[in-house]
Amino acid sequence: MSRAGLLRDCGLRADFSGRTVLVTGGAQGIGLGICRAFAAHGAQVAIADLQADKAEAAAEALRAAGARALALPADLASREQCLALPAQAAQLGGRLDILVHNAGYFPLRPLEELDEATLRRTLDVNLAALFWLTQAARPLLPRPGGRILATSSVTGPRVAYPGLSHYAASKAGVNGFIRAAALELASQGITVNGVEPGMIRTPAMGNLGDEALNAAIGRAVPLGRLGEPADIASAMVFLASDSAGYITGQTLIVDGGATLPETTLD
Repeated sequence: MSRAGLLRDCGLRADFSGRTVLVTGGAQGIGLGICRAFAAHGAQVAIADLQADKAEAAAEALRAAGARALALPADLASREQCLALPAQAAQLGGRLDILVHNAGYFPLRPLEELDEATLRRTLDVNLAALFWLTQAARPLLPRPGGRILATSSVTGPRVAYPGLSHYAASKAGVNGFIRAAALELASQGITVNGVEPGMIRTPAMGNLGDEALNAAIGRAVPLGRLGEPADIASAMVFLASDSAGYITGQTLIVDGGATLPETTLD
């Protein structure tokens, strides 16, 4: 068999030419990395984000690089806006193939200081939005071949971080949703998976502390560095690819080995 034949049978098939992906929270950080990665593999990219100016700038940068891209201003805490997004994304090419719910909200709040507004927005953006987006995207996704992906976290499903009980609960809920939705949608040939990032270098890292703290966190990771948005994007591209067509209801941990040690010694 030729090398080309081997690649056809065994290689990573990640050509998204002609396919459309909707990425929430795609204007910066992990979301922007995901948008760039899908565009690099030929996808048309709809970027949904609360920050309209940044979303448009991200879309313009992708268009300048030769990709088709559309900015969609949206507040993912709004059920109505979530339900509208999949159809808006399908305007790019008359179809929607991949949904990536990446938008997240995680202000540090000690448990005793957590207020109702913060808790509700955290659960709405991180968890409830995934329900509404899936409801609206499912009729548009190809069957078989549709993909629903979510950015979860190691915080909640695997580990904890002081001041992020609300965030941890929302991400544990995301993992539960992934498993249950995967069962419900399997008969339609739609897969549902997620990625659990560890500490990733993004603008949102400022929520957790200053650069000195972030550098110390990076040194504590077994691989010796913070993750980059591209590390998460690569995992998303794989899970959306044809090569991952027999994977559903799973989450892939991408954390540089941070959750492996039983204890961490100073």
